[in-house]
Amino acid sequence: MTIAIILVLAAFLSLAALLSLAKERAAPTGNLSNLREQLRSLDIEAFRNLTDSREEEFLRRRLDAAQFRVVQRARQRAAVEYILCAASNASTLHRFGEAARHSPSSSVAEAGDKLVNSAIRFRIYAFRSVVGLYLAMMLPSPKIRPLLLAEGYERLTHLVVLLGCLQNEGRGATPFTVRQAA
Repeated sequence: MTIAIILVLAAFLSLAALLSLAKERAAPTGNLSNLREQLRSLDIEAFRNLTDSREEEFLRRRLDAAQFRVVQRARQRAAVEYILCAASNASTLHRFGEAARHSPSSSVAEAGDKLVNSAIRFRIYAFRSVVGLYLAMMLPSPKIRPLLLAEGYERLTHLVVLLGCLQNEGRGATPFTVRQAA
């Protein structure tokens, strides 16, 4: 019975991912001027804390088993929310990179290509991580494995900063920066 539930859940998640990709393809191409409004703030350090195995081990030692399971599931749900927010931002950055790919400047086009590829890889890894976290919530698991999503998300933000600098190079404008919540 558990396997059937897992398969149904995986099918629904796959359908949701396909619908999300279809929606993204229909969305207008992003540009630098409205990119900041499209991105949602994300606290990387809080996410790192949620996925830190040392923090999990600390909670395991301090709480009884029942309390730990409740707290751990809440932490996993919060981690899923962070991942979904980061995946949404990656989708926006993907559209921005697609627009930059068509730039007449070869350096801007190359940076756009790197941004697109990184955004795609990040979103695939995010989807796999969300599925893994949902499985960990349903099945008794000793601990969640450390996720490398924070580093991948930071790589994406560095690429968009680079792209913004390249696009503004000849205009004398201030380079674009992606703000992260403190």
